[in-house]
Amino acid sequence: MTKKFNHILITGGAGYVGTPLTEMLLQQGYKVTILDTLRWGPQSIMHFFGNPNFTFIKGDVRSKENVTQALNGIDAIIHLAAIVGYPACRKEPELSRDINVNGTKNLVDCVNKKIPILFASTGSTYGKLIEKYCTETTPLNPLSNYAEQKVEAENIIKTNEQFVIYRFATAFGISPRMRFDLLPNDFTYKAVKEKTLIVYEKHFMRTFIHVRDMGKAFIFALENYEKMNGEVYNVGDNKMNYSKEQICLMIKEKVDYYLHFADVGHDLDQRDYMVSYDKIHNLGFHNTISMEQGIDELIKICEIINIENPYYNA
Repeated sequence: MTKKFNHILITGGAGYVGTPLTEMLLQQGYKVTILDTLRWGPQSIMHFFGNPNFTFIKGDVRSKENVTQALNGIDAIIHLAAIVGYPACRKEPELSRDINVNGTKNLVDCVNKKIPILFASTGSTYGKLIEKYCTETTPLNPLSNYAEQKVEAENIIKTNEQFVIYRFATAFGISPRMRFDLLPNDFTYKAVKEKTLIVYEKHFMRTFIHVRDMGKAFIFALENYEKMNGEVYNVGDNKMNYSKEQICLMIKEKVDYYLHFADVGHDLDQRDYMVSYDKIHNLGFHNTISMEQGIDELIKICEIINIENPYYNA
């Protein structure tokens, strides 16, 4: 089958999602260019440099010069470059806004409606809702800096006219560029390393997607772009809506640790809802990696690594 898109630019491609996505694209015969500042170092992408279909540009999505250079010969863009998650954006509010909003605007200005952009947004944009069930038409109610910035970025992406916006479920699982600020990753690390986990608001519902399934979702959009163009999709799986308690108990089936559900206190991230993924399911996309599989691999990784700060964010 002839590909509609052959050469893909991934902004922020050295990050948590970008590294497994790059590997998948290269395996399927795509040419891939990564534009990344390498804020967290080059280790996660070093193994790509021997592939003749791989190009790396060290640069910043906020730089018109860097973006213009990176766009040479590109057929489609997967825009991942961002400060990700509410803890990281709270820690660096000015930098996160500059990258997440102004960087997105710079990219769209440089593209000038000539190249499709596939954008990684987040289910955090729904915020804290009165109703418990979100579809793509549910009004957005962002609570955190991160969510607000993603809402602004979505609106900027829409001005490109050629786009697909993905509102992803909470990511989990292992990647060459690991993150341990994500709920399942964080809970598993604490269970394995600290043997203790204290959880607030155990009944709060969240929805999840493995990081490799996030990569598969972008490839799905490349392969089905004509019917997906100009649309927003929740990306996850209807079978992956879990309470925080359920995640903890899954881990406890595999790891011996002390689990305490606290009655007093609350998490800063107040997401508590279920998400419908019918829109993208009806096109044929489904998650392939279960929470149980993800926890199994996380346990193996947590047993052999030590990190000074498990909340350190990509």
